Amino acid sequence: MTHLPDTLSCAPRRLAAVAALLTLAAAPASLWAQQSQQQPQAQEPAWGLGLAVSADRKPYRSFDHKVQPLPLVTYENRWISIMGPGVDFKLPSAGPVDLRLRSRFGFEGYEAKDSPHLAGMAERKGSLWLGAAATWHTRVVDLSAELLADTSGHSKGHQLTLQAERRFQAGAFDITPRLALQRQDRKAVNYYYGVDTHEARPGRPAYAGSATMNLQAGVRVGYTLAPRQWMFVDVSSTRLGSAIKNSPLVERSGQPAVTAGFLYRF
Repeated sequence: MTHLPDTLSCAPRRLAAVAALLTLAAAPASLWAQQSQQQPQAQEPAWGLGLAVSADRKPYRSFDHKVQPLPLVTYENRWISIMGPGVDFKLPSAGPVDLRLRSRFGFEGYEAKDSPHLAGMAERKGSLWLGAAATWHTRVVDLSAELLADTSGHSKGHQLTLQAERRFQAGAFDITPRLALQRQDRKAVNYYYGVDTHEARPGRPAYAGSATMNLQAGVRVGYTLAPRQWMFVDVSSTRLGSAIKNSPLVERSGQPAVTAGFLYRF
């Protein structure tokens, strides 16, 4: 959960849309991961409610991008942290290292109707990712590692994310730049960006994905409006690995994302 200032069309697709409205699923996953890691251990349950608007530009060719407002719900206690599409179960810390068991639903994927270039492609569904995360708090920067596996049976892939970030306080403002490196294995890349033989068309040859590395840079700027009121803007850009860029489904090498929101803590 975020380090808030102390002063502050088919049925599965429809279900995914409903879940997005409840969990701010359109927001960058790295944003929720870093927020969960940074929140101090809460002894008493704490709730938060708010509203956010989020958009990312997916790399698929002529993809139908949408921007919409989404409700934001957070919960934190001594053993659990919930924010966005993820739930963390807290383990005993090892000195300056926080340990978590992590679950997160990813709304990756598409339907053929999302783009004319996806016509004839089978639907790629979002995945339930389970795994573990560790964050090492140093005096200079917070270093984190997250290893997740797709347990939904869709891609059956794995992904490893390494991230470095640091939070700066300037009066009512807090600024948190970050840099993250993510490795997606062959199965994950092939499921979301591969083209099976029976899906091949003129201009869309069969394509088998391979493991790749994505690089993301981002910054979150927050502002404390009142002791329990906090607003933020998060901007990021992800440089996609060659195995994704080379896919005939993809038309750009980067994926920008913007999330802006307001949160009230009870």
